[in-house]
Amino acid sequence: MTDHPAAVDAGTRLAVDRTRLAYERTMMAWVRTATSLISFGFTIYKFFQFEIDKGQPRADRLIGPRGFALIMIGIGLSAVFFASIEHRQSLKLLRTTYGDIPRSVSGLIGGLIGGLGLIALIVVILGR
Repeated sequence: MTDHPAAVDAGTRLAVDRTRLAYERTMMAWVRTATSLISFGFTIYKFFQFEIDKGQPRADRLIGPRGFALIMIGIGLSAVFFASIEHRQSLKLLRTTYGDIPRSVSGLIGGLIGGLGLIALIVVILGR
């Protein structure tokens, strides 16, 4: 006895596969967006840190490079976090309705990017 829903016909199975792949593509788009935000924030921080270390005068700004970097990295981490939750819920619904759905590679990549983003955030927070 299996714990899967009843077997589905080939057309339905192909539709489920297309839906799952659409979820994967959407998650990877969010991962690309989060990666861009995190890397841009970290790059801005390191660039201005390099300029400050060279002795360039600091101008009075509303928000400095460190604050900007923290905002960009925070937005990137939030994006990958909320996208991961939505992705997981969508795949759970497919599994509940149609049974066996393969593991998500894009979910794993999202977790790795989130981990790297946390490292970047810690580096910026602990930075001078």
